[in-house]
Amino acid sequence: MIYWNVIFDLDGTLIDSAELTGLIIDQMLAERGVTQLADRNLIRKMDAVGGAPMIAAVMGAHTNDAAADLEEFRHRHRVIAVPISLPFHGVVEALEQLRDSGVRLAICSNKPQFLCEKILGELGLSDLFTAIIFTAIIGSEPHRARKPDPAAAHLALASLAARPSETIFCGDSAIDMATAKAAGVDPCLASWGYGAADAIRTAPDLLVLHKMQDLVDLVHGGHA
Repeated sequence: MIYWNVIFDLDGTLIDSAELTGLIIDQMLAERGVTQLADRNLIRKMDAVGGAPMIAAVMGAHTNDAAADLEEFRHRHRVIAVPISLPFHGVVEALEQLRDSGVRLAICSNKPQFLCEKILGELGLSDLFTAIIFTAIIGSEPHRARKPDPAAAHLALASLAARPSETIFCGDSAIDMATAKAAGVDPCLASWGYGAADAIRTAPDLLVLHKMQDLVDLVHGGHA
């Protein structure tokens, strides 16, 4: 075993959250009499930015107050059912393999804490992220610095009682790679993720995963 701990980004790494985001914005647009659907590709492009700027970009001329629309979006997010199809191909199986082999798993996301917990809970994945000390699902909170600040990654490490040298951070963006570096853990990039192409352009020597099974092999001493 090379790594005993894996920290994951959530959106664009484990789940295609743009589909759920799109469903919510579709509802908001429809209630304003707009027939067009939210552009999923634009959502994926704006994912790393998130928040009010993402809402403004996707809703375009149909938003007058992006901050208020963001609050409406988050309220709807609290109650909408999470599609069971949200995880990327091979994610659930790989997470279970890692857990069953004794690898400890954590989440480090800029998505709000309550949304991380809701999504993983409704997908039946929460139990895969079992903490040693406190929750191993670390999302954003008003008092917590966002990635690439390493604060959330440090919390993830602490939740697993993990050594950085025995940990790898799997994400899909340059922000995730910078977070890993700042936290002193090895990074690997999910090539299927939203920001992967930009991350590779800025750092072509990154360790790139082409499927989730590559991560399982890597953790156990194989090659990605």
